[in-house]
This record gives sequence, structure tokens and C-alpha cells, in this order.
Amino acid sequence: MKIDLSGKTALVTGSTAGIGHAIAKGLAGSGASVVINGRGQDKVDAAVRKLEGSGAKVRGIAADVSTAAGCKALVAALPDVDILVNNAGIFEPKGFFEIPDEDWIRFFEVNVMSGVRLSRAYMQGMLKRNWGRIVFISSESGLNIPAEMIHYGVTKTAQLAVARGLAQLTQGTAVTVNSVLPGPTMSEGVETFVKDLARQNGQSVDEAAANFVRQHRPSSLIQRFASVEEIANMVVFVASKEASATNGAALRAEGGIVNTIA
Repeated sequence: MKIDLSGKTALVTGSTAGIGHAIAKGLAGSGASVVINGRGQDKVDAAVRKLEGSGAKVRGIAADVSTAAGCKALVAALPDVDILVNNAGIFEPKGFFEIPDEDWIRFFEVNVMSGVRLSRAYMQGMLKRNWGRIVFISSESGLNIPAEMIHYGVTKTAQLAVARGLAQLTQGTAVTVNSVLPGPTMSEGVETFVKDLARQNGQSVDEAAANFVRQHRPSSLIQRFASVEEIANMVVFVASKEASATNGAALRAEGGIVNTIA
């Protein structure tokens, strides 16, 4: 199967690094014109240069999508897209009794409202053109709420609900809305987290990563962290024309952590 996204414009939020950057690279490699997004202009410019070196059609827009003003500015700079990947997100291990209201609100604004606002802005145009793809990057933590970061898990569950609700609005059209659920993935942010664990426990990074999976995700079938490219591959397919019958789905790329047949 050859995925060809030529002529399609894709916006990937939070794509200066990690899973988002891998998704942007994958979409660009399939022919899409890709817009990189991040909060800081310097990081956006660096991410654009990195992809431009491979001959990709890419440009960048710096905007903080965790705010209504940032989303408004992004939409003003990019009025229409064919593919929207709501990837921007944050995580932080913290005990429930230490999570203040401010953290709950911040996580909800970044992880949930960014996707709500941008979907509201772009989905109507997709419906009018009768083609479009919206993909929410959720997490297996949306199904298995992690005790070490309940606030994060709750926002990832909320993403699943938003995506499914939006999919209901596409009935009878060629627009689809889906979620992709990564498991532990070795992005730059997670790599920093694992390195901190390694230092704290006097372990190598590989030992710390393996121990994390054994202790915190013991049901994992692959028994390792996924690569960012493995998650991006799923997203590129969901964004493709070939995925036209996949709609309203929560697609698991979590290594078999969720112990269910559906």
C-alpha cells in the first residue's frame, strides 16, 4: 500500500519534537504539505529546518495552543487544513493529593481544550469540502488511569470522548475523526524522565526503562517503550485516503498493555 497525501495540508500541534515531530515527518514523507507548531519561534524554526533538509514541504507557525488566543492566532495564520493532528500535550507524575486545582486546569487546557478549539475551527471547512481527517493523540492512560498521574489520565479519557462525539457529526461524509492511543514511547520528554529515574536509582537508562515497563505497565506484550516512529506510522495511516472506513475509533498503538480483546 502506497499512501499518497499530495495536495493535502496537515497541521500537527506540538510538533517541534517527540511523537509530534515524527508524525510531521511521516506525513511530509507521504506528500502532505505540513505545518509545524510549537510555542517558541526558535524551536519551530529548528524543526522546520530539520524536515526541510529531507526535501519535505513544510512551514512553521509558533502559537501556544493551550490558550484561546494562541489557537485564534494559529487559525488566523492557517485558515484551512485537510488533516489536523491534535498532538500537543503535557504529562507529569505527581501524587493525587499533591495536584492543586491549577495543575488540573493547566492539563485540561493543554491536553483537551487545544484539540476542542482547533477542531471547532477546522472541522466545518472539512465538512463543506467533504474530506478531512482529525486525529487526537490520546494514550493508553485514558483507559488505564495511572495512579501516579491521575490528572493526565483524565485528560486522555476526555480526548477519547471528544473525538468520538465529533465523529458522530461526520455521518455520511468523507471526514473522519479518530484517536490514537500510544503506550510508553521514547520521546525526548520521556527519555529525560527515564534518565532521571536512572540517576535516582543508580541504574543505566536501559535498566530504568525496562524496570518502568515491568513495574508500571506489567501487562505490556512488547515489554519495551515504543519508538516515536512506530506511533507516527499509525497516525499517517489514519490520516490517509486508505483509512476511509476507519471513523470514531480509538486505535491502540500501546504494545498490548490494555488487556482486552476490543
